[in-house]
Amino acid sequence: MSSSHRIVAVTIAENPPKRLDKAIARDVPEEANLSRSRLARLIAAGAVRCGGQVMDDPRAKVVEGDQFEIHVPEAEESHIGPEDIPLDVVYEDADLIVVNKPAGMVVHPAPGTPTGTLVNALLHHFGGELSGVGGEKRPGIVHRIDKDTSGLLVVAKSDAAHHGLAKQFEAHSVERRYSAVTHGAPDKGDPRLGGIRGTSFEAGNILKITTQLARHKTDRQKQAVLFSGGRHAITRVRTIEVFGDPAQAAMIECWLETGRTHQIRVHMAHAGHGLIGDATYGGKRKLNVKAIGEAGAQSARNFPRQALHAATLGFEHPVTGENLRFDAPLPADMVALIETLRAGA
Repeated sequence: MSSSHRIVAVTIAENPPKRLDKAIARDVPEEANLSRSRLARLIAAGAVRCGGQVMDDPRAKVVEGDQFEIHVPEAEESHIGPEDIPLDVVYEDADLIVVNKPAGMVVHPAPGTPTGTLVNALLHHFGGELSGVGGEKRPGIVHRIDKDTSGLLVVAKSDAAHHGLAKQFEAHSVERRYSAVTHGAPDKGDPRLGGIRGTSFEAGNILKITTQLARHKTDRQKQAVLFSGGRHAITRVRTIEVFGDPAQAAMIECWLETGRTHQIRVHMAHAGHGLIGDATYGGKRKLNVKAIGEAGAQSARNFPRQALHAATLGFEHPVTGENLRFDAPLPADMVALIETLRAGA
């Protein structure tokens, strides 16, 4: 075999699953950093062998003691092109990078946004110094934030980091805290909140929102709150500052027990406190000019995006085991919004 491959040896342990793909996924050495999806692609490509015979049927039967070789090719060049786009790098080492993403930037190329994304920018930033993830020289995206949400993202530079980070996100052990500005102010004393299914309060006036989330039945770009089916989602909310009397808006801190698509945005809308600027979930509410002032009401009305910022990110380094925690200050547009609301209150 050429030097462009590495060989991973797998010996099937006792009581194996009957199928080749499931047995190898169970028994592949942890240090190989091969995900189930990567293993499935390698089997289909004929990269798995037993006694010199190619094993490309994922349903092939296996027994305890079978020995396999997985021929893992070197990472190929990505089909995504590098672009010289400025990046706010908060932390970087050989295994991962933490960036502070600006609002307006899409994380990963898609049919509607093939260029100008965070991945394009990262490919340029890394140059040729990227070992590759999943068989391709590309950054390993383990979580995303919406195009119009600003803030912190961690991205893997190697299979080992990608594997380790993905496990932490799956286990919900990553600390993620967000700053946001809402319509109204969540408060334990509000009787309306007590009547909304899925909402409750914990000590310290912390709002807990517990629902299921799934794609909206008629608008596939949106998420919808459910109480059966879908995926479990829990958001906690603390009110930091209230603007107006009676309350017209609030700066809040949210932290996620789960990380679902649009989770904070749809949960806050469900609680009746949609995010200012959120055209999808926030509704068309207007602030009371008498309670917040003309400038405050106008700043909320004209805010061009959901007022949401991924402010804190904490996790265990997937290679060194070090505990890492990063904070990103509020972006200028949210600072200006808050100052205007504060001045009018």
